[in-house]
Amino acid sequence: MTLAFHNARIVTPGGIHSGGLSVDGDTIAAIDAGSGGIDCDGDWLLPGFLDTQVNGGGGVLFNDAPTVDTIAAIGAAHARYGTAGFLPTLISDDLDVVDRGMRAVEAAIAAGVPGVLGIHVEGPFLNVARKGIHDASKFRALDADAVALLSGLRHGATLVTLAPECNDPKHVAALADAGVVVAIGHSDADYATAMAALAGGVTGFTHLYNAMSPLVHRAPGVVGAALDHRDSFCGIIVDGAHVDPAALRIALRAKPVDRFMLVSDAMPTVGSDDKRFRLGDRDIVVRDGVCVGPDGTLAGSDLDMATAFRNAVAWLDVDMVQAATMAATAPAAFLRLPRHGALATGMRADIVQLDRDLRVQGVWIGGVRVA
Repeated sequence: MTLAFHNARIVTPGGIHSGGLSVDGDTIAAIDAGSGGIDCDGDWLLPGFLDTQVNGGGGVLFNDAPTVDTIAAIGAAHARYGTAGFLPTLISDDLDVVDRGMRAVEAAIAAGVPGVLGIHVEGPFLNVARKGIHDASKFRALDADAVALLSGLRHGATLVTLAPECNDPKHVAALADAGVVVAIGHSDADYATAMAALAGGVTGFTHLYNAMSPLVHRAPGVVGAALDHRDSFCGIIVDGAHVDPAALRIALRAKPVDRFMLVSDAMPTVGSDDKRFRLGDRDIVVRDGVCVGPDGTLAGSDLDMATAFRNAVAWLDVDMVQAATMAATAPAAFLRLPRHGALATGMRADIVQLDRDLRVQGVWIGGVRVA
């Protein structure tokens, strides 16, 4: 055994286990009574958090410099908050930037940069009516060349967020058929169009409620499709600003908890003392814990996954097992990562230790302590 814990409350898929956990290499070897190694003094052990939407952190933005160094800096910043796996996320940009970002992710994975699991390309295949902070001048429709590019990541998972009403269904289906994970976001689609996209291979929704057609009693919209389709996954930003907690509690009653994923939608300010940055030609500032543009438009978040986890437990009527499902198990299933997202024998040893106040005390990625 290369690592062991004892005197812990271990959050497993089957419930809370009081005892120990041992690791052999990068793999969980056993969950048992435990007698040696790190004394957790009653702290929680949970699967390391997986964040599918990380625009930046540690003072850097992925769009500004889509390089291995940027990915490493973002990963290191977020590891302090329990994030053991993440997708560096590109906000709508030119396809040459997307290409550079994909090549950087491949190189980062090959170099063993801790935590990087692939890439999230959020746009530019979006609807200007729901653009949020995105630069609409970058928007375009999918075509054969874009599909070929997005299908070409050699290492890791690719997640693409798009508006189905703005793209040919055959191109969306081609992405899904190529193994790309496709989510609806920044979309003004009606319910029927969203449901047709789900039937055509789309499997998720990016930041539920935000930048999408709302649920209205005679026009259910994208939100209605997300809540009505029980098998699709929904990312949720639990910072109290992007979505009212009451709306999130309602969503959690509409479909299984293992279909919801905590995401940070983090910007460079996470893990940085500097709470200002540039997004294209706009100045973004953190006000009352929220990133906003000059006109008050939300611009990602200053949220980290540990805070999202605490907020979920405090606001959403979920227990520790359910919160861990949203923070790790659900995103692993969404990204089709069978060895990630749970503390169980044979699973990858991505572990976060939280104290009684749910504050991070340690983070291990593949059995190696990183924070």
